[in-house]
Amino acid sequence: MAIKKPFPLYPVYSELKEISLSDYPQLEAQLEQMNDWQRKHYSWGQMFLEYIGRNKSEHTYTRFRNETERFLLWTILIKEKPIDKFKKSDVLEYADFCWKPPASWIAAHNHDKFTWNDGFFKSNKSWRPFKLQAPKSQKDKEISKKKYKPSQQTLASTFTGIISFFNYLMGEELVLGNPAQIAKKDCKHFITESQIKEPKRLTEDQWQFVLETALNMANENPLYERNLFIIASLKVLFLRISELSERKEWSPEMGHFWQDSTKNWWLRVYGKGRKIRDVTVPPDFTKYLKRYRVSRNLSPLPDSNDKSALIEKIRGVGGMTSRHLRRLVQDTFDHAYKIMSNAVSPSEARKLKEATTHWLRHTGASMEIERGRALKDLSEDLGHASMATTDTVYVQTENKVRAESGKSRKVDLEK
Repeated sequence: MAIKKPFPLYPVYSELKEISLSDYPQLEAQLEQMNDWQRKHYSWGQMFLEYIGRNKSEHTYTRFRNETERFLLWTILIKEKPIDKFKKSDVLEYADFCWKPPASWIAAHNHDKFTWNDGFFKSNKSWRPFKLQAPKSQKDKEISKKKYKPSQQTLASTFTGIISFFNYLMGEELVLGNPAQIAKKDCKHFITESQIKEPKRLTEDQWQFVLETALNMANENPLYERNLFIIASLKVLFLRISELSERKEWSPEMGHFWQDSTKNWWLRVYGKGRKIRDVTVPPDFTKYLKRYRVSRNLSPLPDSNDKSALIEKIRGVGGMTSRHLRRLVQDTFDHAYKIMSNAVSPSEARKLKEATTHWLRHTGASMEIERGRALKDLSEDLGHASMATTDTVYVQTENKVRAESGKSRKVDLEK
């Protein structure tokens, strides 16, 4: 079967936001030749990339655009199968394709997807979905003589892109599952690593800038009391963003805060594996709980009969989704990044550009380890199945012992 020639699907984000296909005559013609499900998939990709563009950086948009575009081109031109019918084997087939794509899908160097010509955006005939690192003098017809081989990082980015795409479509109830998530574990092209990995977290200075930024925003506008409460909950109570969100099987309520007979506060959480756990609530956290409740015209502290949503929607009734919660946290990170960049330096603030909501959980847990808290107690608050998980993720005792024992090695044996 002849391999169909690929063509660019999506422009830069500034153009995608208000795209008019009449300005892209060649793309419009390609879409007119597609059948119904193929055009539907194009619109799905557009929806996803608009979401990425609104919530992430330009660099992140470009990365996800490339992965989404490449995946959809393969789906439409090569596989010819709707992705809502995909199984694990289909995604693994795509991984094989990315591991060794045909020469007609590879360019020797970067080309713009579209070029401005005579008042229109023309599809660039030299553009290809894959790029070979080769000298600019290398001719495209010679690419087949070279062995294209993606790095492990490139392959990981490919899976990250399509897993995120499927997750978005699941959130919009357009697909029922995420075969890419399952396929990644069985991809034969990944090399098993035993590298030491430290948790992604904020430094003490970065966390302080985030907290102070959230406090200042809340002091200036009561609407941001919600942001402050979310930030404090994720870091101090080691929560996952899903544990604060409204779900079909669980609605987080203010009444899930409770006091035991010795006046200790706890929060009841519905976590991973459909397990309910109680997280210790330190006295220092209650002042943020009071602030947020007072801003909502509630009593300073809840009782067990309080059915009000733990995090109320910005508009409407009920709790917030994970997507909306992430958006509020990211907004705070963005503000903190600007403030810290000006006050200290962009390099010191850089992690605030990379940080996700989960970093706050890692930050809180790592700081507790450094404070000397008992591993068993921390493990139960985190909701880990065993202390070994906590040790592996945060403490890495064996690695620290190994590093210490390795310091005695000598180069000059006489010294």
